[in-house]
Amino acid sequence: MITHNKARIWVDADACPSVIKDILFRAAQRASIHLTLIANRLLAVPPSPWIHAVQVPHGFDVADQEIIKRLHPGDLIITADIPLASEALANGGLALSPRGEFFSADTIQAQLTMRDFMDNLRASGIQTGGPPPFSQADRKQFAAQLDKWLAR
Repeated sequence: MITHNKARIWVDADACPSVIKDILFRAAQRASIHLTLIANRLLAVPPSPWIHAVQVPHGFDVADQEIIKRLHPGDLIITADIPLASEALANGGLALSPRGEFFSADTIQAQLTMRDFMDNLRASGIQTGGPPPFSQADRKQFAAQLDKWLAR
């Protein structure tokens, strides 16, 4: 079993909703767990020995590559990026979406296939719409799943 004093939380922070970052800030302080937000822009984080921000250069998947480079087995990644979640799982990490869905080895391939299919539709000019707006239920689901992970 991985102890949380060694496990860390990594956040793909460029597109992470502010309300999720706030939940993570409180959780890191409460659980004394290292939380690092990685983005290609400067991020403001509360002063804390547990909370850090890393700015990476602009570029395609630069933040994702930095997260994977720093990931250790048992660490948790917060991301909506399905390819990043897949790579995290392949490297022994766990991945949780900002909507509170844990990605799993059992479902990630189907999610990657659907993502690629939707990308192909958009590339051919078909309007697919985006994800539904972020809701209070999403926030609650995320907080509940994060608490379950922290309690392990």
